[in-house]
Amino acid sequence: MGDFMIALGNVLSAQILLTILACSLFGLFVGAIPGLTATMATALLVPLTFFMDPIQAIAAIVSATVMTIFAGDIPGALLRIPGTPASAAYTDDAYLMGRQGRAGLALGINLICSAIGGVLAVIVVMQFAPALARISLNFTSDEYFWLALLGLSSAVLVARGSPLKGSISLGLGLLLGMIGIDRVMGVPRLTFDSMDLAAGITILPTMVGVFAVAELLRKVPLLRRPQSRLTPLEAGPVFKGAGPLLWRYKRSAVGGSMTGTVIGVLPGAGADIAAWISYAISKKFSKTPEKYGTGHPEGIVAASASNNAALTGSYVPALVFGIPGDTVTAIVIGVLLMKGITPGPLVFINEAPLVYSLYLVFIIASLLMIPLGWLAVRGAGRVLSVPNGVLYPLILMFCIVGAYSANNSLFDVWVMLALGLLAYVMEENGFPTAPLILALILGPVVEENFMKSLIKADGDMLMFFERPLAQCLGAATLAIWSVLMFGGTIKRLIRGARRPAAA
Repeated sequence: MGDFMIALGNVLSAQILLTILACSLFGLFVGAIPGLTATMATALLVPLTFFMDPIQAIAAIVSATVMTIFAGDIPGALLRIPGTPASAAYTDDAYLMGRQGRAGLALGINLICSAIGGVLAVIVVMQFAPALARISLNFTSDEYFWLALLGLSSAVLVARGSPLKGSISLGLGLLLGMIGIDRVMGVPRLTFDSMDLAAGITILPTMVGVFAVAELLRKVPLLRRPQSRLTPLEAGPVFKGAGPLLWRYKRSAVGGSMTGTVIGVLPGAGADIAAWISYAISKKFSKTPEKYGTGHPEGIVAASASNNAALTGSYVPALVFGIPGDTVTAIVIGVLLMKGITPGPLVFINEAPLVYSLYLVFIIASLLMIPLGWLAVRGAGRVLSVPNGVLYPLILMFCIVGAYSANNSLFDVWVMLALGLLAYVMEENGFPTAPLILALILGPVVEENFMKSLIKADGDMLMFFERPLAQCLGAATLAIWSVLMFGGTIKRLIRGARRPAAA
């Protein structure tokens, strides 16, 4: 209790509260700009942490990243351009709600569920952090292989339209993920003797191209209409109707928070994967799965809660074992080491006030998100009054800056433009782009862990099912494949079995 009171006094000091407020506003700004991610917000804050004490540095990073994850929902709902990868899973639903005149409601749901997910995740992490960390530490390449494969299977499951077209999009993403140096064998693949291609296709320019540039290409006809305006937020206030809707889907909010927390604990998973998996689980157990992707709020509830919960969960392996849960916590570990604090099991004993301060900052930032997020959403509505001929070139400029800043490479800008054109052609012909993105993220993870396990098992494929955790994940993956391949046949058999009984 003494350590908690010390942490409470530290966090409630004027200096820390001002830091939280300033970095929250910064995070909202970064997240609302397509192409600028939570990782970028954290990286931009690192030079400032040189002049801060450890608690202030942690408060700055946590508050900025919490706000960035939510703010990425704003351009997704208004322009169908997710500000961060964590918002991509439900961008279509949020945007289509906006086209129906319910953008304010969509963003209100995003805002409240993000806060709920953050607070619930802190409560879970405070109670079960050591146990969750031990579970994640038991994961080997076998479990990571099945987990990544489960995520790829979910991409086809949640894709709109034909599963075949979703699988083709997935294959294109896997092909892009193969470009570069093989992580296990060190062999160049599909590089064509290009040093730029040897580094592989990075996710940031791909995200910006597939979502932002493709959307801008779809908006080109609007440039011919000078008086054209996008006005989804004028349909009503942000929180109107959100309460009854959240009560109806309360299980999705709680389930998404729990799923996000657990996935966040797994090193390398991150908020974007948590959002995709929560969206897929929500769709699978929904009474109206056919409404997903058409402007349905249920998936938004689960995924919004999940991505912020994953952000909290990622600090468990970072603090307890020094294993970064994602790129943000990798930066946090570097900042702590710079301050003379070594993450590990002893940090809960030697630096207990710091750990409690982290929990408190997450709760404060999550609660502060509601009023600041409301102001951000209302302020974002002013962007809609900007003429299309001014707004879209500005967005393209931010996209180019975001793509270039990934590696300070002009090559990434060309990758962004090329993949934007590819995504535009795909969507015009009914091919979903979401599986392509997820395949690019998870494809290298599947391949790397598959090769490690295969080498370890000396080619014995049955080794993938020897460990209990691997068996559970493998069974879940194979079950999804069975549904995808034989779902229609199973339904027909069930219907045929019911008819004689009815007679």
